[in-house]
Amino acid sequence: MNKNISKVIIASFLSFLLLMSTFSFPAQTKANFDTNAYNGILLDAETGKILFQKNIDVLLPIASMSKMMSEYLVLEAINTGRIKWDQTVPISTEVAAVSHNTTLSNVHLRIDEQYTVKELYESVAIYSANGATMALAELISGSYPAFIKLMNETASNLGMGQEGQDFKFVNSTGLPNKYVPANMRYEGTSESDENLMTARATATLAFKLINDYPEVLETASIPRKNFKEGTADQIFMENWNFMLPELVYGFEYTDGLKTGFTNAAGYCFTGTALKNGQRVITVVMKTDSIKERFDETKRMMDYGFNNFSKQQITPAGFQIEGFETLAVSKGKEREVAISTAEDLAIMMKNGEEELYSVEFIFDESFFDEEGKLVAPLEKGQQVGYMQVNYHGDINHEFIISEAAASEQVAVILNESVEKAGWFSLTMRAIGGFFSGIWTSVANAVKGIFS
Repeated sequence: MNKNISKVIIASFLSFLLLMSTFSFPAQTKANFDTNAYNGILLDAETGKILFQKNIDVLLPIASMSKMMSEYLVLEAINTGRIKWDQTVPISTEVAAVSHNTTLSNVHLRIDEQYTVKELYESVAIYSANGATMALAELISGSYPAFIKLMNETASNLGMGQEGQDFKFVNSTGLPNKYVPANMRYEGTSESDENLMTARATATLAFKLINDYPEVLETASIPRKNFKEGTADQIFMENWNFMLPELVYGFEYTDGLKTGFTNAAGYCFTGTALKNGQRVITVVMKTDSIKERFDETKRMMDYGFNNFSKQQITPAGFQIEGFETLAVSKGKEREVAISTAEDLAIMMKNGEEELYSVEFIFDESFFDEEGKLVAPLEKGQQVGYMQVNYHGDINHEFIISEAAASEQVAVILNESVEKAGWFSLTMRAIGGFFSGIWTSVANAVKGIFS
């Protein structure tokens, strides 16, 4: 196939983005942003585009941020009908014993009391209740070790990386494994083990959780609630996410997601916030205090909101000047108009508009050896796609590889082209034959006099 067809046209951003001066951007914070957290990541929650990263592939203890995986698996089981919100959850002797440990975050569970999935799930999402997390694990998988196996398998399926390299779950809570009764421990683990994840894997889990089950935020954003309200077992639960607007480090846009602390993990937090239709996800790990984990999260969120915005790259029906049509073989028409199928907007750093270009990439299977589309062709048929290319200094990765497609849009045919009849094709062939002869004769005569 003609190499000029498979990858065509890199166009300057400014050549098609009109009236750039009409765009207004928020005031920018300092350009060289960093966080005091040992590692951190900021991403656009809609596309998974990484906007800032620091040490994101270092494997570290994650404490109760592990419960995001437990929440994911509960919501998955609810959505697939394997369990129901009003279903009662048996409490084993071992789980009850863990829930009675007052040095841990817990709601008191009794083996002779009934608890619904909804009640226990809320205690996990709001209050990080450890015993409740373990009870839900046993309900979903039948045994505690089976649930831990499911956590690791799901992490792989969600694109969180490789077990042992990017993540490792040894329990459902994120506590040091010594708090798991010996007869419940996952095979091959010891009491000194803790759950581990990189910041990249943690952000991937949060991204999948929010996008696959957005209802998670309905519970994660509850600042306070009573467990078993009106009973002798009533417990007041204040959300450990003190960045919720009503709480001590309140940030008006925050509505999730999960805190964590152990001596090994330090103070860590996976946060999310929505401002003016733009949602970000942040992860900070190994900070030194409750205040620092929220301060660093807010700084990162502010950096995202103040320095990045979604801007339209091209409108639907966009055509690159000088390449509005493609040649057609064996069609009633010799060419067909092409354009983009939809608007394309991407998250970009303010002030970097001139660092983007677009590229048309065509599907070779629709073209013959001469680089022509082969009739018949249908209006709206996709023949390739337009992708956006960035030429700046930021490492714009995506949290999962499929998310890169958010910066592409289909290139389609604007009209149908019927296949030409045999008579037309024959006459074209004859015309081409004589044209070839005339060209040869003309070249020969030209050679005599040259």
